Amino acid sequence: MISATEALERLREGNRRFVSEQANSGQQGSQHQRRELATGQEPFATILGCSDSRVPVEIVFDQGLGDLFVIRVAGNIIAPSLVGSVEFAAAFFGTPLVVVLGHTQCGAIAATVDDLTRPGGSQSPNLMSIVNRVRPSVLPLMNTELRHDLDALSREAVRANIRASTNHLRHGSELMETLIEEKGFRVVGAEYSLETGVVDFFDLG
Repeated sequence: MISATEALERLREGNRRFVSEQANSGQQGSQHQRRELATGQEPFATILGCSDSRVPVEIVFDQGLGDLFVIRVAGNIIAPSLVGSVEFAAAFFGTPLVVVLGHTQCGAIAATVDDLTRPGGSQSPNLMSIVNRVRPSVLPLMNTELRHDLDALSREAVRANIRASTNHLRHGSELMETLIEEKGFRVVGAEYSLETGVVDFFDLG
């Protein structure tokens, strides 16, 4: 298995190919590759990303079958089952890198900002379970000048939410804490730009 640093560079290179429209053809895999992967997998990175249809992880990073262990949930939030999924990839497949991937114009962030600025709405209990997990990272921003500019507030909230998720994974799992200390395991945060296609790895731990 490659190192976390090598895995990160592989993702950077794939995103550069995607942005420059030089993605590898046939990356989704041949019949031979599919048959080989039926007996096992060795993904080189785990991506915890948002469910947004505009951020298909394998395409954004120009990777194919068996390359990435992808977990997607609205708002790239952290909950026990999601931590467990990340732990599963690390423990069973040896993935050395986790990327928490948020994106610009995130709907979960917008729903949270809306709830904070116009409380008492009619959002469903299930949607509120997502908003409630995003809220702690957005609420401090409401006490700054950003509260007067909701677009700027939302941009900062996206990154604050990513940082909250990366911190939770780094410090909320005994397994991952051990891997970080002893095996060079890394958890990093990144933001995908819907406008440019560029992934900015801004929270490297």
